[in-house]
Amino acid sequence: MELKQWWHDAVVYQIYPRSFCDSNGDGIGDIPGIITKLDYLTELGVNVIWLSPVYQSPMDDNGYDISNYQAIAPEFGTMDDMDTLIAEAKRRDIRIVMDLVVNHTSDEHQWFIEACKSKDNPYRDYYIWRDEITDHQSTFGGSAWEFHEPTNQFYFHEFAKKQPDLNWDNPKVHEEVFDMMNWWIEKGIGGFRLDVIDLIGKDVDRKISVNGPTLHERLHKMNKATFGKTDLVTVGETWGATPELAKFYSNPNREELSMVFQFEHITQTWQDGDKWVPCALDLKGLKEVLIKWQTELAREGWNSLFWNNHDLPRAVSKFGNDKEYRVESAKMLATTLHFLKGTPYIYQGEEIGMTNVRFDNIDQYKDIETLNFYKEKIASGMSHDEMMLAIYENGRDNARTPMHWSDLENAGFTAGKPWIELNSNYPTINVEKALEDDNSVFHHYKKLVKFRKTLPVITDGSFKPLAAEHEHVFAYIRENAQDQVLVVSNFSDQPQSIELSSDLIGKHVESLISNYPKVMKLENILTLKPYESFAVRLI
Repeated sequence: MELKQWWHDAVVYQIYPRSFCDSNGDGIGDIPGIITKLDYLTELGVNVIWLSPVYQSPMDDNGYDISNYQAIAPEFGTMDDMDTLIAEAKRRDIRIVMDLVVNHTSDEHQWFIEACKSKDNPYRDYYIWRDEITDHQSTFGGSAWEFHEPTNQFYFHEFAKKQPDLNWDNPKVHEEVFDMMNWWIEKGIGGFRLDVIDLIGKDVDRKISVNGPTLHERLHKMNKATFGKTDLVTVGETWGATPELAKFYSNPNREELSMVFQFEHITQTWQDGDKWVPCALDLKGLKEVLIKWQTELAREGWNSLFWNNHDLPRAVSKFGNDKEYRVESAKMLATTLHFLKGTPYIYQGEEIGMTNVRFDNIDQYKDIETLNFYKEKIASGMSHDEMMLAIYENGRDNARTPMHWSDLENAGFTAGKPWIELNSNYPTINVEKALEDDNSVFHHYKKLVKFRKTLPVITDGSFKPLAAEHEHVFAYIRENAQDQVLVVSNFSDQPQSIELSSDLIGKHVESLISNYPKVMKLENILTLKPYESFAVRLI
């Protein structure tokens, strides 16, 4: 096990700025709005904010298409606002992690504008150009190659055509990116979340996108040139990671990243890996994935822990029950995750149990991926109703509707017209109500955040799964020399029973947290209510 780092017992809160809090009434969340909510995040107890992109951008992919890495998009504020946010967060012992996209830029970035002028322009080789192309498909649908008529060549884009991929085979790209990263480090940020970072080793001619042959040497080079000289936390978005690959990324001896986001647990509800063909949750399959990652990274590397983010559906809607058991299942999911080993991430609104949205009309959706795939799937024969059901399940706008601050107009998010419509359930699900109710999902999360800082067993204890074959219950023990903690969660809307091993029977228990009345003793057969979840210290 590596030496303890500050982020081993940290809890990260992800902010999607466009949808968090609008300070000026233009309907778009902004940096000054975030500053006004720092005391709320202090109350929750988090000590890291992962800030989705606020850089200058034409917003074709809501900021993940950057046109200037060292400027702030006007709708989000100014660089002075950014400096104030960093300073005000630091005053509250909160670090700001910048979301950085270096696999691609916007086609409005000055590098690409120059690259398009001629084949011999000094910036031409900052991007990937070919005369002959492969049949590589874009992640957002259609060909990954776009013809540029003025220079009679194709450029490569893994995502939208307005997001041309940078050419990481060019050392000048490395220098530009590393200089920019160091500029942000000098501003006092706490780290980077590196968007689709597993693509920077790609080989487009061999149609290799993720985990390309040069990926890890490039990450090591980045580490040595930038954040490796500091105590910054770094997390890479790596859709193709396995536990073995995660050790490459996050073993400190390799000098790459602090941790990665892996998505194997997320894709359990995607039929044959296709998010637009959702399938029911198989808890045994989900448990196998979670257990594998806890076990494989026990002594080497580090886990990130999350249920949702800006690209994924709301946790309680995907893994719980957002109807009659919304509160119970939201608490259950939180308890299950926050007692695991790793660094937990809370996505804005998760801490109050916000749910997926079901807009009536496709025109109400804003996400470029959703709109592109709607057209593509309809053209290929999928019915409108089928596609809408898929969007309701897995569309990215589920996570992007505005934050619910109160039951006032527009949920207290804005005094203007929101950039995207709100979820209609905001009058009953909002921060104001959550803060007033001691039994709310918010206060449950607050307790869990505190435990991570006060119970070392969560950070350094061993992990032992129980009843691994149970189809509806996930149970495990965390243990170190001082403590033994049992965590049990029912993932179903029906009562479930679990048989405990004889060594647990008769042990005295201290209830740590539960979403029903406290468990005071352990029986041979433990009967759980729908979505019941608890953690007890075994004495």
